[in-house]
Amino acid sequence: MIDPARMKDEFLELAGISSLSRREGAIARRLESILKGMGASVEVDDAGEKIGGETGNLLARFTGTKAGAPPFLLSAHMDTVGPAEKIHLVVEGDIVRTDHTTVLGGDDKAGIVAIFEAIRVLRERNIPHGDIEVVLSICEETGLLGAKHFDTGRIRAKRGLVLDVDGVCELITRAPAANRLSFTVTGLEAHAGVCPERGMSAIQIASEAIAGMKLGRVDEETTANLGVIQGGLSTNIVPTRVVIHGEARSLDAAKLEAQTQHMRGRFEEAVARHSVRLEQNEHQARVEIKVERQYELLDIADSAAVVMLVAGATRGLGWTFKTRATGGGSDANVYATRGIEVANLGCGMRDIHTVNEWVDLKDLHTTASIVLETVRLNAVSP
Repeated sequence: MIDPARMKDEFLELAGISSLSRREGAIARRLESILKGMGASVEVDDAGEKIGGETGNLLARFTGTKAGAPPFLLSAHMDTVGPAEKIHLVVEGDIVRTDHTTVLGGDDKAGIVAIFEAIRVLRERNIPHGDIEVVLSICEETGLLGAKHFDTGRIRAKRGLVLDVDGVCELITRAPAANRLSFTVTGLEAHAGVCPERGMSAIQIASEAIAGMKLGRVDEETTANLGVIQGGLSTNIVPTRVVIHGEARSLDAAKLEAQTQHMRGRFEEAVARHSVRLEQNEHQARVEIKVERQYELLDIADSAAVVMLVAGATRGLGWTFKTRATGGGSDANVYATRGIEVANLGCGMRDIHTVNEWVDLKDLHTTASIVLETVRLNAVSP
């Protein structure tokens, strides 16, 4: 029932359209046109205005063909990471990649194409289904900003799927909560050659904090990273200020809090050890710490209706299915927090966020078939 040639053509078209975060205007216009051509009503919200982007999230509605069937949500995101300018696609049989100068954008155009193909087949073959609501978000790659600014009160569906993860026949039911952390360490500047003892190096203080910090894979459910360090003006000046940005993630809320407090504590302990007295004045190093919750946990039970639907769909198609956890967040985290029973379905993207990214078109066919069968089963489930 799936049309491989149609899926290939559509994926190649969409992958060729650059759609960096906050610059999704071109892809949004094309997707809106496609959705309307498929028979959907389409709205564009004001999320783009709120976060400084070219367009908002797209909300498309397909009217159901079976009275009383529950509505179902399907979602993917329009934006990609970079580099994504002047995309040159390379097709080798069923494998699609780029010339290794840009990302492919299979994250998440693979998800979009699978959603579109499933809906087309449902409607072409008059397969009974409830209302289908499609949300295509902006700025997923920049802290899930599109989903965070989407009014989920505009949709009726209480269950659904996000298509935004690697793997095939796999469903993400657990994903971490995450905190973004910022540490601004202030020391005291001085001439590095003439009188370094009159200063306090903010870089040295920060390095002491970091040296004893648990980072990377903290445990099987928790990770932490310091990814950006900015500070210093010149090699001959004892640096007075350094800023470090990082994150902590965990599948366990208590562990996330503990890791966050650990990172905070290391900086507080480090600055407490540094002070200098000049002309009867005591100068104490200090740190300003900011913690922002990026997103909440995704934790869907294997007995949840949406999981059972996907399990039934894959079994019916003769494939092996499994649920698993991931260390990354997605729009599913946001929707789940707002009361929608949603999980994240693998759609075959590989080596994402790199210029080596690739997609096997056969995986897209598999994913579209699972979505099609899941939506069909949703119309006959109690």
